[in-house]
Amino acid sequence: MSDALLKLTGITKRFGPVDVLRGVELEIRESEAVGLIGDNGAGKSTLVKILGGVYAPSSGTIEIDGVPVRLSEPLDARTRGVEVIHQDLALCDDLDVASNLFLGREARRRVGPFRWLDRRQMRADAAPLLERLGVDFSVERQVGELSGGQRQLVAVARALQFSPRLLLMDEPTAALSNKKVHHMLGLVERLKQEGVAVLLISHRFTDVIHLCDRIVALRDGQVAQELRPGGQSMAELMAEMQVALTGEPVGGVA
Repeated sequence: MSDALLKLTGITKRFGPVDVLRGVELEIRESEAVGLIGDNGAGKSTLVKILGGVYAPSSGTIEIDGVPVRLSEPLDARTRGVEVIHQDLALCDDLDVASNLFLGREARRRVGPFRWLDRRQMRADAAPLLERLGVDFSVERQVGELSGGQRQLVAVARALQFSPRLLLMDEPTAALSNKKVHHMLGLVERLKQEGVAVLLISHRFTDVIHLCDRIVALRDGQVAQELRPGGQSMAELMAEMQVALTGEPVGGVA
């Protein structure tokens, strides 16, 4: 039995005649942050959607705690401790922040046969979640009024309320200011200390290098290389990552 929290063996995904993933092998352990890098079309977001129960793999095995599982829908992933922050965030613009955090499991009040949404309770419960992320806007704000970075933080807060064992983050710092990026990376470090595993997809190589214990490069739907930060300069490691992505030496000279 594997000691990995998550183990992927031979994961493939085909859309019609197109092979997006071609035999992905990956392991992630508790308290570990793994960076996932790759050019557009390498299969990163498809892999995250498979782990989040949005897509079913065409073939291959997913194991959690050494046990094969089927993630047929997002609820399957959530009940096994897997939470996803998708690149498109999946928020409802016409609802306030608190309602987005508790979407699908709203607090309700009941008197006799009558039930209604308990917005006061949801707002009270939402406040500490947002404080943890250092946000500076009210839980009563409409999500459609928020900036891209603020919306990103709402999506993160929604994921954290389920106390995930594995958090999948698809470009979580893309819309954040430098100050918020620093805060987000600090949050991930705290999650690791609490035993949470993180799979981080980012085009910001510096974020991946500073945060991740291992870096996995996807190329043409396959794991091309695995890198471990440490012992190299930032420039050397970034050059290695570029080679892993392209399969060519830096500068394209053989």
